[in-house]
Amino acid sequence: AGQSKIARDTIEDVATGSIYRALSSEAYTKEGLSPTLILADELHAWPNREMYDVLALSMGARVDPLMLIVTTAGVRTDTTGQDSICYKLYQHGKRVATGEVDDPTFFMAWWEPDAADARIDDPKVWAQANPGLGDILDIADIKAAAQPGRTPEAEFRIKRLNQWVNAATAALPSGLFEARKAERLVAPLEPIVLFFDGSFNHDCTALLAATVEATPHLFVIGVWERPPDDPGWRVDIADVDRVVRETCRDRVVVELPCDPFRWAQLMEQWATDGLPVLEYATSSPSRMVPAWAKFYDAVIGGGLTHDGDPRLVRHIGNMALKTDRLGPRPVKEHRGSPRSIDLGICAVGAYDRATYHAAQPATTFRSNYETEGLTFTRGWG
Repeated sequence: AGQSKIARDTIEDVATGSIYRALSSEAYTKEGLSPTLILADELHAWPNREMYDVLALSMGARVDPLMLIVTTAGVRTDTTGQDSICYKLYQHGKRVATGEVDDPTFFMAWWEPDAADARIDDPKVWAQANPGLGDILDIADIKAAAQPGRTPEAEFRIKRLNQWVNAATAALPSGLFEARKAERLVAPLEPIVLFFDGSFNHDCTALLAATVEATPHLFVIGVWERPPDDPGWRVDIADVDRVVRETCRDRVVVELPCDPFRWAQLMEQWATDGLPVLEYATSSPSRMVPAWAKFYDAVIGGGLTHDGDPRLVRHIGNMALKTDRLGPRPVKEHRGSPRSIDLGICAVGAYDRATYHAAQPATTFRSNYETEGLTFTRGWG
């Protein structure tokens, strides 16, 4: 008593003049602070890195300052659609722990399962992620939470397994799509479906191919994505047009499915010029519900592979699952979200059309590859 002055948001040590202060979330009001110690709670939930940067840089004038962060994992991306500051620090900490990065100023202690797709109902997995299991965390509680339908998988992985997830309501089980990556070079004469999903300014324009076979291989052709710090960005329509035409010239494009929203004029020009355009409305449940069912089963059962492009993996991970009377289908987590899903939508549609063509009888296609006008027949079998 008498050694400290206690107010609503502060505790002051009278002898030293040191003040412990609870801070509000507005970053701009923290300019000019010069703290010796910063305690950051649940950094994964901070909406962006602005507050972190202000606080971290404010300690520069102090001798041996310390920032101590206590947090669980969370969704990898923040409200800007990019990797969150917490996830970036986690990645840095992993590199420091393995010796890949030499940073004596950084320490991280982290508990998580060995495998990204570890079963959520496995007690061995619970123990890996919870050193206090059976002590400060009741086993019966975690067992009950792991029961099917009791807790959303993404939420369980965050709160009980300390694992990073792509979205709070992820459409696919964590880590499963990444596991379908395969090293494969698709030859120019291999027939493909080239799927196009366009935007104008607020989102992303994507172009993805799928080989026409029973087990298609997905690979990214092009992505035009708005930078987070450029609100005036617009899709370079001429560049999109060039890449589509060059791909159709240099590869055997069996079909060019396109979402017509805002791109109907260019689609009409492509069709007039002989490109194999197919209107494919990705906003239509009648299209996407059965296409998603096929795609989901393929990912679960190993019925497809992909090139591992990090943009594709990120967009797939950003997809949330909407389920209503029309059936389940992938959507953005909420209207206006900056987290792009366009390559994921392309993957679903391209797989749908590639497997359709693969199931058809032997067909003859003409290739303009290297302007040789090669004609050949292939049975999809």
